[in-house]
Amino acid sequence: MGFGGISIWQLLIILVIVLLLFGTKRLRNLGGDLGNAVKGFKKAMGDEEKKDAEPERLEKADDKVIDGEATREKDKQ
Repeated sequence: MGFGGISIWQLLIILVIVLLLFGTKRLRNLGGDLGNAVKGFKKAMGDEEKKDAEPERLEKADDKVIDGEATREKDKQ
């Protein structure tokens, strides 16, 4: 018995069919792209954990408030 009721021979047949359909070069590129995506995800998660560990330091700005109105370029015309 293999994985989830699939025998080793069935897995080999599926592998051969996939190789024939896509070719080794395309599968190698797909594997590299998938690996880079996983690396990027892990790096982003690590950066997020560092960000959570270090509290943000905000410098106190002047207590001045400027009243105004925001307009778009389209509104001016």
